[in-house]
Amino acid sequence: MIGFCFRNYCEELSRRSKEVIKMEKMIDDLRSIININSVCEKDLSSAYPFGEGVHIALNKALEICKSYGFETKNCENMIGYAEVGSGETLMGILVHLDVVPAGDGWDTDPFSLEIKDGKVYGRGVTDDKGPAIAVIHAIKELLNEGVTFNKRVRIIFGQAEETGAWEDMEYYKKNEEAVDFGFTPDADFPAIYGEKGIAHLKIAFKKSDTCFNNVSGGTAINMVPDSCTASYSVHEETKTLSVTGKAAHGSTPDDGENAISKLMNELSGVVTDCKLIEFFHEFIKLEYNGESLGGQVSDEASGPASYNIGKIETVGDDIVLYIDLRYPVTFNLEDIVNAINSHLSESGFSDVKVEVITNKPHVYMDKNGAVIQTLLSAYRDETGDMSEPTVIGGGTYARAMNGIVAFGPMLPGRELTEHQANEYIYLSDLILAKEIYKTAIKRLVSE
Repeated sequence: MIGFCFRNYCEELSRRSKEVIKMEKMIDDLRSIININSVCEKDLSSAYPFGEGVHIALNKALEICKSYGFETKNCENMIGYAEVGSGETLMGILVHLDVVPAGDGWDTDPFSLEIKDGKVYGRGVTDDKGPAIAVIHAIKELLNEGVTFNKRVRIIFGQAEETGAWEDMEYYKKNEEAVDFGFTPDADFPAIYGEKGIAHLKIAFKKSDTCFNNVSGGTAINMVPDSCTASYSVHEETKTLSVTGKAAHGSTPDDGENAISKLMNELSGVVTDCKLIEFFHEFIKLEYNGESLGGQVSDEASGPASYNIGKIETVGDDIVLYIDLRYPVTFNLEDIVNAINSHLSESGFSDVKVEVITNKPHVYMDKNGAVIQTLLSAYRDETGDMSEPTVIGGGTYARAMNGIVAFGPMLPGRELTEHQANEYIYLSDLILAKEIYKTAIKRLVSE
């Protein structure tokens, strides 16, 4: 009896040691990717179309995958992929290695992975380098366990997701084999069956109609700006004002504090005869739902629209304001923009027009479909949580290809820190996400 118990103890100790080794290897791989500053710097005519940093991150990811037995391909530095398995059916897992700018307010080096108090810190640990590494290790463990892949699984590494233009995915669709189905680990659990439409808008003001000599705020339209600085004239005196806010993802503007709106709010009443300040005072205020702007819409399937004043800059003789709009799945962007412009015209701002820069229509799939239900069952079996799939305001590569849905890595109730200073994920959540992906992939490739 004693020997039996000791044997069980030794087996359990060995099992735990192997789990620790696997975890440490996953963290090592994540560190090697996080430590690369891979903010996209797009120049499609160069050898590195999305910047040298993203290029280095891509090669590192492919190197990691190759070391674990994947077949890899760098597609003219536009995109890359790693593949395992056999069969005619191709399952795609779409991830991205580019990140948004770090911004200010970090307590750690954003490009040096750090673990403290059970949290993993670094730019990209949730969006999207952490999930990418979790998927790689999920497949690696399945291979080591001898699981038969009756379908091919291809991890596709994007490099320009955060820019919104997605030339990387356009290149893939034009030059590489189409996937049949799959997911992108770049959102929330339990599963995402719909994504609101995403539009980037701009409004230009003649500098001569304002009090501003120069205004600069925000680093990306899809981020809540955490700083804004303006040089302005009042009573023939030039003054400067700098305001700080709190960064957040553009899809959840209420999670942050918009520095551009705060600056305009502070100057309201202080400066007169300034069209831009008047515009903010009457139509923007500190809102994020578009009510005063004339663009407030909502539906039962996906909830209300959200408006993020993401960036402001001085361009020649103009001051240009950029807005990130997430609109519900049953609405048409043209109708929303027309309503806003009509409201502005009727309110005495007929010379101010909202223009559409980019538009990504919504994604809306059958939540009872086979792929979503398989992903959902994997999540439920690993967590015991019976939550239903949802619709989000975020935009993922699910829009890039047919048959792709968003799946993880964020667990319900967790703080959303992507695009913010001190971006983090709980180490236990990252390990759990890997297990969920492992179960889901095993079921999807074994069918």
